[in-house]
Amino acid sequence: MTNETKLAQVKEAIARSQRLRTLSACSNITAIDRLKINDHGPTHVRIVTRIALQILELLHGAGVRLGVTDHGLGYEEAQVVVLLGAALHDVGHAIHRADHELFSMILAPTLLDELLTGIYDEPVRTVLLAETMHAIWAHRAAVRPLTVEGGVLKVADALDMEKGRARIPFRVGEPTIHSVSALAIEKVEIKPGREKPVHIHVRMTNSAGIFQLDSLLKEKLMTSGLREYIEVSAEIEGEEKKIIDRYTLD
Repeated sequence: MTNETKLAQVKEAIARSQRLRTLSACSNITAIDRLKINDHGPTHVRIVTRIALQILELLHGAGVRLGVTDHGLGYEEAQVVVLLGAALHDVGHAIHRADHELFSMILAPTLLDELLTGIYDEPVRTVLLAETMHAIWAHRAAVRPLTVEGGVLKVADALDMEKGRARIPFRVGEPTIHSVSALAIEKVEIKPGREKPVHIHVRMTNSAGIFQLDSLLKEKLMTSGLREYIEVSAEIEGEEKKIIDRYTLD
């Protein structure tokens, strides 16, 4: 009988899953090799997982009610939902970028059964499957999450915006406001807020980074159900750095 927490066991199951590794690799072939956009594979998953669990911890510490509470489950199960949602939310890119959230929903049930079997028994296993599927679907821009866990995943997905994420599309394609603004983001910090449970602070090297906040993060935060719990700030550190020398429109 293992003494590991169930969260640790789920992490190990994710690391062992050959099918999930393969789908993540396929997702990056779609995103990077075929569409020349940013990473949607293992690196993105690691970043989203870290940020999502940080935000969840701050919300839980502030007494915010978690979705799994409706099922009589506790904080560890909320962590498991967020962890699984982060691991699986973008696997649909293996099929296509367009409607990838829907394709992730198609692929996720079999993966979730694999990852949860031997760790959770019924009916909890099915509850976690349903809650994770909800979080995956709710990371779609127009969908409003009905749980804190779903909102956390949605916000964390938008916060993978540091400059490393833009290097591939900036290098292989024409400069766009998406790639240029992402290169302007030096660091995203998650910490306790002064007036709200969570403070997101973004350090930038160029004011172009405001696009990432005002367009991409704002859209997901406003539809996350977590706006009342999260405050956001941004600043340019030191002298503003130039990102591109010249842009022409052919």
